[in-house]
Amino acid sequence: MKKARYFATFLIICCLLCALVACGGGNDDKGKLPQTDPSNILVAYFSCTNRTEGVAQKIANVTGGDLYEIAPSQPYTQEDLAYGNSSCRANQEQNSATARPAINGSVQDMESYDVIYLGYPIWWGKAPKIIYTFFESYDFAGKTIVPFCTSGSSPITGSLSEIQALAPAATWLGGRRFEASATEAQIKAWIDGLFE
Repeated sequence: MKKARYFATFLIICCLLCALVACGGGNDDKGKLPQTDPSNILVAYFSCTNRTEGVAQKIANVTGGDLYEIAPSQPYTQEDLAYGNSSCRANQEQNSATARPAINGSVQDMESYDVIYLGYPIWWGKAPKIIYTFFESYDFAGKTIVPFCTSGSSPITGSLSEIQALAPAATWLGGRRFEASATEAQIKAWIDGLFE
């Protein structure tokens, strides 16, 4: 009787181990990055008020990646960002499905980057339309994109579905919202948690 019980226990353990192996051994590869050479990392960001820029610079410091500013050809003025004015430039762009603000310059050697940290502020719950221009300017197939945003309170989740649709052949990680005051230590803890 004891042998039968031990054998049944052994079979159950074997089945559980097989299930774990089939599911990746308990590792959650969704949301995880492989170890990456810093020369293959790009930190691209759009920032009007320097909040997103500050977070992007800290990410570049932590990762050793190259920093690239998604700079609009026509810079945004205070009037352009007056969200209380429904006819301001930012509101008009956000309300237009076809708005694609032009970018000044381009990423040199985009093909050489495997991982792209992409930063932007949240405008009315979404990514600014210049981010759409950025995605439509390059081929992101086979790249891993790690989005991050700055916002006083809006989560990053509302912005993700639309921009993910612009690069469906990329691998997307969940992303993170930061306060402008985020420290390098906080950012490093987040980045460390992304790696396998």
